[in-house]
Amino acid sequence: MIKRRLLLSFLIISIGALAQEKPNVQEGQFTFDTDKPFTLLELDQKEEPIPTKKKKPKRKVYYGIKTKKAFTRKGFGDKKVIELFYVLKKPDVPTGFARDVYWYDFTRKELRRTSNAAFDPKKGVLAHGPYKKMSGDILIEDGIFFKGTKHGRWMRYDRQNLVEDKEKYYKGWPKESLVTYYDPNERKKLKEITPIEYGEKEGFYYFFHENGQIAVQGEYHWGKRVNDWVENYTNGKRKKIITYPKEPFDKGGRPYVRKEWDEKGKEVYSK
Repeated sequence: MIKRRLLLSFLIISIGALAQEKPNVQEGQFTFDTDKPFTLLELDQKEEPIPTKKKKPKRKVYYGIKTKKAFTRKGFGDKKVIELFYVLKKPDVPTGFARDVYWYDFTRKELRRTSNAAFDPKKGVLAHGPYKKMSGDILIEDGIFFKGTKHGRWMRYDRQNLVEDKEKYYKGWPKESLVTYYDPNERKKLKEITPIEYGEKEGFYYFFHENGQIAVQGEYHWGKRVNDWVENYTNGKRKKIITYPKEPFDKGGRPYVRKEWDEKGKEVYSK
């Protein structure tokens, strides 16, 4: 009897462990058909090795792309703030799905941060290369851009030149962010991007169909789903919109399906 109880307990524990190991395919969890998720820091080290000292770097060329100098200036005297940066020499559009895009606005004559969709190549040009922000003669922020996105190490300083904040990015994504692929060896078919910042889910989340179409897209704030989450069919047509509270800790708001369509694009439900 004791042996049977021990065997039964062992089976229950084993089944429970397997159930915990097998995650849902959506929203930050990973299926067995991919390798374990890796951070963008690992990808950065693999794709962009440190250049040898034998090669003399070309002036105004960053990540193999030609740029030109630019700057902005606001205020006067001790309150004067100057931004020194580079922009692409040839017009281009942002790559990837990063939330924030930085570009120089021709009309407003300032470096702007907007969403990817809000950027218009006719109205401005993407920042690309080293960046410095000065308050008078004091450096208060520096980093580097890659086609309009923060890349590498970014530092912020106070007026005593002490570090206030240090962040690491990979083409607009915090380097803690997790990525999986349908082909983990070749890493050409992106499957899932989970934005991680300071140990919390923070930013835009993406899950892709194997054909490259976006399957699920949504936003995290403080580890909680917020605003509209959109699901799509494999043919790219919209499937469903699920609305979450605008604020992450809004206990009164509950998620609900706002709209739904069939695979042909016909609306089948609306609230």
